[in-house]
Amino acid sequence: MFYIGSAIKKRKFGKVRERAERKFKAVPEGVRGIVRLAESDIDGTKKVGIALTKIKGVGMNFAANIATLAGVNPDVMLGSLPDEDMKKLEDVVRNPLKYGFPEFMLNRRKDRETGETKHVIASSLVIAKKDDIDTMKKIHCYSGIRHDLGLPVRGQRTRGSFRTGRTTGVVKKKQQPGKRPTTKAPAKGKK
Repeated sequence: MFYIGSAIKKRKFGKVRERAERKFKAVPEGVRGIVRLAESDIDGTKKVGIALTKIKGVGMNFAANIATLAGVNPDVMLGSLPDEDMKKLEDVVRNPLKYGFPEFMLNRRKDRETGETKHVIASSLVIAKKDDIDTMKKIHCYSGIRHDLGLPVRGQRTRGSFRTGRTTGVVKKKQQPGKRPTTKAPAKGKK
């Protein structure tokens, strides 16, 4: 006898197995599986233009420009590149102004402390962002107060969104024992 449920289970587990096989794809010969670049572990089987976006502080446009300035084809697998190309990529990521990168694409223009324009990546980006938020909190500007209270900073409405913790939902008042309900009950015997 054939059960429909078992067919669904077979189909479901087959998909799960298939997804797991896709997740752990085979690494081609001569390609490094994981590449260490700019304090980040990057999948070596991805194309250079896509793989560089895994570095914190590097987006799609920035990654494409890094590849062209370093003289690397963005459609080649990152793990198949020789060591000198990897060093060149790392240098371009760390010092984009040295290679003629336009200033408007950098993420730290006219820094408050130093006044210089630079591009911050990886752990230094996390530290810089935290310092900026702490400075805003210290000077009590509007965004600093919103950060401090854990509310949205960029002008979003808060009536329905960002409701977490005790603010969620509406609680009915509990009726105290011995008190009559406030609504009047209909009189008995009258129609």
